Amino acid sequence: MTTPGNDVHSDTDLLAAVRAGDTAAYGTLYERHRAAARLFACGLARDSADADDLVAETFAKVFASLRAGRGPLVAFRAYLHTTMRHVCYQRARSDRRLEFTDDLTRYDAGEPFTDPALDQLERSFAAAAFRQLPPRWRDVLWQTEVEGSTPAELAPRMGLTPNAVAVLAHRAREGLRSLYLQQHVTAGEHPECRWAGDRLAPQVRGRLAPRDAHRMHTHLGRCAECRGRLAEIREIDAFRHGPYRQRHHAGTAG
Repeated sequence: MTTPGNDVHSDTDLLAAVRAGDTAAYGTLYERHRAAARLFACGLARDSADADDLVAETFAKVFASLRAGRGPLVAFRAYLHTTMRHVCYQRARSDRRLEFTDDLTRYDAGEPFTDPALDQLERSFAAAAFRQLPPRWRDVLWQTEVEGSTPAELAPRMGLTPNAVAVLAHRAREGLRSLYLQQHVTAGEHPECRWAGDRLAPQVRGRLAPRDAHRMHTHLGRCAECRGRLAEIREIDAFRHGPYRQRHHAGTAG
């Protein structure tokens, strides 16, 4: 065991031990990172009980991955937090598919409802994606989407023609969408999976260069895990997180 000041190496040793079948090593990782995980979960969950459930499920999923020979080799906490975000997202999406009702008539239109936990998580993904955009793209998006300025109004200030501003805004929106989708991708362990994972959003949006597209096609043909990641963000891209319909009365889940 290394000293407390050498925690990164200590975590690495513990991760290797868990892969070798040492369950006690995972207990050490749990004790070391439980408080930070609980704090992170409180920012994602609606209440204390949900946060506790989120922490437990996340640690269980990471443990299962490690025992199967997958999961992180280093940076355990970063991997844990990424997994927790995905667990939270998947749980919220599953909740959205449930329709609570004591009346199964097809004619009850219901009322629009946005899940607060999912909304908070999606806002964090969108904010992180926005921060990664080039400054000029952030500026044109803010001016057009938030301030409501038209390309003609922005053109003199940006030193462009109105048409060029419109094109820039379109590219910025597409860039934001790709980066937003990329926030949902769980990092792979194998180098080729990491390469593919970094490009899954452009793959979904049809933005990969031909050479990368060929490499991606080859990799997906032999990697079931990356095909699963691709299917997940394709669903996210298609779903677009519109509000779901909730009935007036709670009953059995349909």
